[in-house]
This record gives sequence, C-alpha cells and structure tokens, in this order.
Amino acid sequence: MANKKWELKPLVTEKSYALANALNKYIFLIPRGVNKIQIRQEVEKKYKVKVVGVNMIVRPGKLSKDLKTRKTYRKEDMKKAVVQLKKGDKIDEFLNIG
Repeated sequence: MANKKWELKPLVTEKSYALANALNKYIFLIPRGVNKIQIRQEVEKKYKVKVVGVNMIVRPGKLSKDLKTRKTYRKEDMKKAVVQLKKGDKIDEFLNIG
C-alpha cells in the first residue's frame, strides 16, 4: 500500500478511552495491507508524538444476509492498530470527547 492513500480513523470506545488514560495506548482503524512502519510514520506525522510500539489485530468482517435474495455475504475485514506512545505524549482527539 505504498502508493495508495489511506487515513487513520480513531476508534473511540469505553475500552479505548480507558487504555488511553491508563496505559497511553490509542486504537485506530486502518485498511488491510498497511504495515506497522507505515502506521508509526503516519501517527508521528499527524499528531506530532513519539511512538514506542505498534500492535495490530485483524477484525473480521461480519456476516450479513440479503433478505430479498437470501444470500449471505461477508463485509470487508479491517485492522485495528494499538499504538503506544512515549510517556508524557498524548493525543487530545481521544481525551476531549464528550
């Protein structure tokens, strides 16, 4: 995915909010095919913070059923990236919700 454009989508849930406050870890949704090095570079460039580590989880697409034709299909898989920042760095987009 070196030539394709992609963007980080912050995933703000109760669990991700708790991780951000307690362990300084932030969760982003990213497309398949993006690697850890690209995620690290994008987070550092966009939010101007220092990334310590990146872990990824594949979120499988959900099964859906078309009620008209009774065919089942799967939605696209997504990746979740858990990004840990250097102690003292924060991303305000996560913490100022609500």
